[in-house]
Amino acid sequence: MSINKSEIDANDSKFEQTRKVREYLKKLIENGGSDLHVKSNGIIRARINGAIIPFSGSILLYDEAMALAKELLRGRFLEFVENKEIDFVYQFDERNRFRVNVFFQTDGPSFVFRVIPMKIPTIDEMKYPEIVRTLTKETRGLILVTGATGSGKSTTLAAMVHEINITDKKHIITIEDPIEFVHKDRGCLINQRSLGQDTLSFTRALRAALREDPDIILVGEMRDRETIELALHAADTGHLVFSTLHTIDAKETINRIVAIFPNEEQNRVRLSLASVLRGVISQRLIPTIDNKRVAAMEILVKTPTIEKLILENRDYEIREAIEKGRDHYKSQSFDQHILDIYNSGVITKERAKEYATSAADLELRISGLNNAKPADNLNKPENSANKKVLFEDNDVFDLK
Repeated sequence: MSINKSEIDANDSKFEQTRKVREYLKKLIENGGSDLHVKSNGIIRARINGAIIPFSGSILLYDEAMALAKELLRGRFLEFVENKEIDFVYQFDERNRFRVNVFFQTDGPSFVFRVIPMKIPTIDEMKYPEIVRTLTKETRGLILVTGATGSGKSTTLAAMVHEINITDKKHIITIEDPIEFVHKDRGCLINQRSLGQDTLSFTRALRAALREDPDIILVGEMRDRETIELALHAADTGHLVFSTLHTIDAKETINRIVAIFPNEEQNRVRLSLASVLRGVISQRLIPTIDNKRVAAMEILVKTPTIEKLILENRDYEIREAIEKGRDHYKSQSFDQHILDIYNSGVITKERAKEYATSAADLELRISGLNNAKPADNLNKPENSANKKVLFEDNDVFDLK
């Protein structure tokens, strides 16, 4: 949308809109929410336990939204107008911070405030499978954490970096957009770089990191072909690389990385990926019986079989290989972990089936028919048109 010069002039403000939004942020924190959505010409909404619910009854006018953008961004407001979107971190108080994305949409500016926990979670506190800790002991290669937006990828990475920080003596460089969890030097030396503030792009920072004597490099997101190429190169030259992708499971993660390259380069990429990949942790957050959320994890662990499947373009067999490797390699499919969570009494049967990769197969597992063949044709490539939409939650939760 076009912005006239008078709207760009950020004069002294009384921060009236910021004060209003802070009340909603406080309400979000009190109710254990994850995101606050502030939309020009719309009501304010929040995400509580996965559901988007109304937080206000009044409309935020265009002029009020523009004023809020000026108040929050101050000297970066012109950058926002020029680039049409911007990320930054908002410090609410000593205990609460928010990752904020501001962007233009048809009716004006919109804001998304994402809660950033101040306390870095540990693997034990999050009750992750022990194989997650084992993966932090790798000395080189590529480890990916994947899932939909809001599925807890940043939390898992933070817990893994924290584990390394308290158990090892390494140099860790993180490249993030923006920095969410702030790590203090413990056993490790940690340099955290924020996109826009400390570096101009993931690719520039990743290329520079290779000259900065790192043992471990964390790339907030592998967004494009160049970043993926550099990450594979870094992993191949003796570094341990962590990163994220917005993919639904381990098999799709392999497909996404390979497919981003031209056809004539895909065999080379498969060879590189099969060599450097150490693990893939894919996540889905499932609403629990007590109105919280628990992370279900599919965990691929590099094995000779997995390496062969990647090399031979047999990605459709990866899920079956993950399940077969559970006892020996501690890998697990989503359905295996969801069954564990259901058996522990944390989620309902309906939720388990809703978030399972194959609801029919999970039903058989719940019934005790463990030797039944999976019901989703693991031996055949899946038709993308039939893929199930995940991460939907339409329950309404009472607010405090």
